[in-house]
Amino acid sequence: MELKLTRPICFFDLETTGIDVARDRIVEISIFKVYPNGNKESKTWLVNPTIPIPPQTTAVHGITDEKVANEPTFKELASQIHNMIKDSDLAGFNSDRFDIPLLAEELLRAEVDFDMKNRVSVDVQTIFHKMEERTLSAAYKFYCGQSLENAHSAEADTMATYEILKAQLDRYENLENDIKSLAEFTTRKKSVDFAGFIALNNEGKEIFTFGKHKGALVDDVFDKEPGYFGWIQNADFPLYTKKVLTGIKLRKLNTK
Repeated sequence: MELKLTRPICFFDLETTGIDVARDRIVEISIFKVYPNGNKESKTWLVNPTIPIPPQTTAVHGITDEKVANEPTFKELASQIHNMIKDSDLAGFNSDRFDIPLLAEELLRAEVDFDMKNRVSVDVQTIFHKMEERTLSAAYKFYCGQSLENAHSAEADTMATYEILKAQLDRYENLENDIKSLAEFTTRKKSVDFAGFIALNNEGKEIFTFGKHKGALVDDVFDKEPGYFGWIQNADFPLYTKKVLTGIKLRKLNTK
């Protein structure tokens, strides 16, 4: 089954220096773009992360400091990557919780504005976990009947994710072949930022999900404790979280 698309969708996968969205860096990115007319294009880049790759991480994906020493930095690649995804919805495996948040951090760090306001995302892992509760390699075996060769290679993982989603649509009749519907199905919670520090309550208003103000309205906290915004901006929070909070603060100032 081929995907029914009204706009392009980019399947992508990252290999990184670690799993900390705010601190770790991309060492490889692969993007597989599918167009509504059926055309496809694929690009893979090795990236110099500008920080050391821990040995335990290299043991997972096989990418060493030496391998990326002469590769471009993400900042040097940012415009190419953004141009490829800027008109597209996004899809990946565990992408809502990791790949999209980390990609957003890298783009913002490279001074390329990025948000999800005019796009949706499909997390193929969520479909898999809701239906079968397995891992990527097991998902590929289960849905496609093949062993995943070169697991933890960004390109192999990206292509496997694309094939799995198509097989999921073939297998589950209640899954609608529509990207917006798939995005809604794979959404875990109503987070406003990628990292989940800000969410929407039942009334659709932004609340904090952590710390001493957990559950409190962001607007109320900014009224009662104006310094809290400054503390977050200067603390080690993801750049996208800071961007979202800045937008809320500006909205509040503009409505006064």
